[in-house]
Amino acid sequence: MKKLLLIIILILIICGGVAYAITQSNQQGAAKMSDKKVLVAYFSLSGNTKSVAEQIHSQTGGDIFRIEPVSPYPEDSEEVTYGIGKEQVSKGILPPIKNTDISGYDIIFVGTPVWWSVMAPPVKTFLTENNFEGKTIVPFITHGGGGGYSTDKDMANLAKGARVLSPLVVYGKGNAETVKEITNWLNKLNF
Repeated sequence: MKKLLLIIILILIICGGVAYAITQSNQQGAAKMSDKKVLVAYFSLSGNTKSVAEQIHSQTGGDIFRIEPVSPYPEDSEEVTYGIGKEQVSKGILPPIKNTDISGYDIIFVGTPVWWSVMAPPVKTFLTENNFEGKTIVPFITHGGGGGYSTDKDMANLAKGARVLSPLVVYGKGNAETVKEITNWLNKLNF
């Protein structure tokens, strides 16, 4: 009985130490941004990018904003992926989006799914319609198997005058390790 109690106490001490280490790591990433106004802006059709955006927001604080087209996409993701979305990408169509004033922010996390090897068209609209001069963009990208492609470079080309940091690229909505990956990514960024 004493051995079992000792094992339980050891497990609790170890778990407490791990929890403390994770908390300290999260605080280090957030501390780098403590004097900056932060926005997490994202577009999500299926919920994958939204899931990652919420995880980033929980670690960075600031505000969170969903980039929304004026005319919503149909709920049928097949129709969007292989119809409207594919057409917008192939023809370079930038769909109008709802008001997105970013003037009061210093650091803007920009999240997009990859559609046909590029960022989603509403995110392109967001980047072309706003003034990013002197701001820092931190891309996060979700994909269904093709990777992030050159999305971060494309963001830099569209957001003139912005400093674009290293992207986070996540398959789908992530997995059990995604929160840890986000923490590590944030700690490596040079704000």
